[in-house]
Amino acid sequence: MTPKNQTVTTTPTLTPHELAALGGGRIAYVRSMRGEELTRLFPQAPSVAADQQIFLLLAADGSPLVIAETEQAAVANAWSHDLVPLSLH
Repeated sequence: MTPKNQTVTTTPTLTPHELAALGGGRIAYVRSMRGEELTRLFPQAPSVAADQQIFLLLAADGSPLVIAETEQAAVANAWSHDLVPLSLH
């Protein structure tokens, strides 16, 4: 039982399908990472030096769309494909 002065907060979870549907398929997000993380998360991605800083443009469901050398390039790619880019920190 929860004490009366304590608030219980629940976080709703979304399925990958629900996440992909956010924004009507028009939202993507930019995430920076090092090459070593790219290789770990996306083994099929092109080879990048382990210590190289890169920027990924990801669909709302987390699937990779673009690997870029700069954040500006990732954002420009989103706009050129009619996607609304969000930044993920």
